[in-house]
Amino acid sequence: MEYRHLLVTRDGPVERVTLNRPDVRNAFNEDVIADLTRWAASVAGPGAPRVAVLAGAGPVFCAGADLAWMSKMIGYSRDDNVRDAEQMARMFLALDTVPVPLIGRVHGAALGGGCGLAAVCDIVVSEEQAVFGFTEVKLGILPAVISPYAIAKIGRSAARQLFLTGERFPAGRAREIGLVHAVVAAGDLDAAIDRYVGELLDAGPGAIAKAKALIPRVWSQSAADALRLTAETIADQRVSVEGQEGMRAFIEKRAANWKARASSSASSSG
Repeated sequence: MEYRHLLVTRDGPVERVTLNRPDVRNAFNEDVIADLTRWAASVAGPGAPRVAVLAGAGPVFCAGADLAWMSKMIGYSRDDNVRDAEQMARMFLALDTVPVPLIGRVHGAALGGGCGLAAVCDIVVSEEQAVFGFTEVKLGILPAVISPYAIAKIGRSAARQLFLTGERFPAGRAREIGLVHAVVAAGDLDAAIDRYVGELLDAGPGAIAKAKALIPRVWSQSAADALRLTAETIADQRVSVEGQEGMRAFIEKRAANWKARASSSASSSG
């Protein structure tokens, strides 16, 4: 599949997706939104990767909205703005629900919609000098379409501070509030990501996909209300081919077959 502003490469079971507009700090415009939406839709079915890594080319992960794109918005009607915002909202929804783990590789800065990308990643690794910010209010707008994902990650208290001030904050603060999971030196960024990739490839791909899908379903329910859902979900997985293989492999003290497939794919791509 061809993309205008994405570089997509495959290394065995791992797909690497790189925002490729370094001249404008990988800022969003209509084409970036369309590319990311199309990529997210492609991640399903036979031949899909087991892990995806989202990164940015050049010195910055993603600096938010493109200036030229914002200039066009000034002349949009309300209906035009609704249509435009819905496209971006659909992109974030598509990324949030890809059926494989999505790892964010953040360097330089993640501002505005760039923070939104971090929020829809399952795991985020940041270099220690990276800067974050929900900076929209500084422009007289607000972080609306990213808010469901950002608030789910950082909570209401942090959102009330950071959405309203628009202030920039360091990677350490991003880790404290749950937006980032690991902060490392720039030279250790890829090694840290590779460690997470290894952990993910060690687990059952079907189990990971179902665990990811379970989280938002359980999030808004009490334990009592979720009881039937959780019991049926684990029962279904226990009797599945993958669940049976995983449990037998554990009892027999051997590697499960998905680990052998991941190792074989990585070797054949090298």
